[in-house]
Amino acid sequence: MRHITMLSLALLLAAPAAHAENVLEWLETSANSISNKTAHAPADSAELLTLESKESEMYPQPSPNGKYILTLSRQGKQTSISRRYSENGDPANSVIANDARALDSFGWKDEGHIYYLSERAGGLGLWEKISDGEGMQRRIQPLHGALTQPLVLADESIIAVRMKAIDYKKKTISKTKHDAFNNWQVAGFTSEIVRFNQDGSERILAEGINPALAPDGKSIVFAMQAGRSVHLFRINTDGSDLIQVTDARSVDVQPSWSSDGKWILFTSNRADADMRKKGKSQWDIWAIGSDGRNLTQITRDAARDGAARMGKDGRIYFHSDRAISKEMLHQHQVKSAAAHSFHIWTIGWPTTAQQ
Repeated sequence: MRHITMLSLALLLAAPAAHAENVLEWLETSANSISNKTAHAPADSAELLTLESKESEMYPQPSPNGKYILTLSRQGKQTSISRRYSENGDPANSVIANDARALDSFGWKDEGHIYYLSERAGGLGLWEKISDGEGMQRRIQPLHGALTQPLVLADESIIAVRMKAIDYKKKTISKTKHDAFNNWQVAGFTSEIVRFNQDGSERILAEGINPALAPDGKSIVFAMQAGRSVHLFRINTDGSDLIQVTDARSVDVQPSWSSDGKWILFTSNRADADMRKKGKSQWDIWAIGSDGRNLTQITRDAARDGAARMGKDGRIYFHSDRAISKEMLHQHQVKSAAAHSFHIWTIGWPTTAQQ
């Protein structure tokens, strides 16, 4: 005999007239409907910032003054680095278009300039450009090798990731079938973080990827693989004082710093890690104190959240392939959005986190 719960009783009282033999069937259908609605409810307070028709936006980078964000924008085969208003996500201008080396290797140099990798002028180099997309461009430093994810120090020395082929016959990184969400792993390659000085000398700082420069410019945080896990580490920009920040059976990647340097934001699957098939993991934004304490979960959603950056106002910008509702389409005046496409979202700093 089936038990009648309080939920069942409430459903019975709310039900329209029904034959006795259909009541249990109606109860089961109604309960499943309620369960499905609950399962699809938003898991956190994140808000959609950017939404363009047939376009994806990834890897947001807030400007130092907080007015703009840079994003990697893709529409079909067209790719560009775009500058958008951080207040509402509206496009301001395209900064760089269809430069393959720049697409995962750009950032803010200062208030009005961006830097990016490019093979213009006959060889690889790190260049700077006015963020409004106009004016002359200047090469900061010539470079060489399979480099990505550069950072610019105050003296214009450069820290970048150098990819090394495991198979000596493999000299180029294939872009085919590569998941744009995963910028910490390239099949057939290992990676090391290298400092390139203005005098032409270089120094390997550590094995790893996804370096992020601290606000004071004295250290970086980065991701390093250990077996199936990936942990976060800190190291000074001169290569001294290596410190492990995270330690769990998880993949902790894409770190960045809070504006005051007290917190490190990062992408992790630690809430629901599947270490054998990482594509099935739940990817969320987390934060941890720069001293390795006070681990805090920032986002909670079944979709893939990643590449978080904190703006000057303390809000956190990240990309995600969360589902787009009809209300969101109407709000952004877009007729449709491609399934599983990435867009920029924002969320406030959690009130439960210690400051």
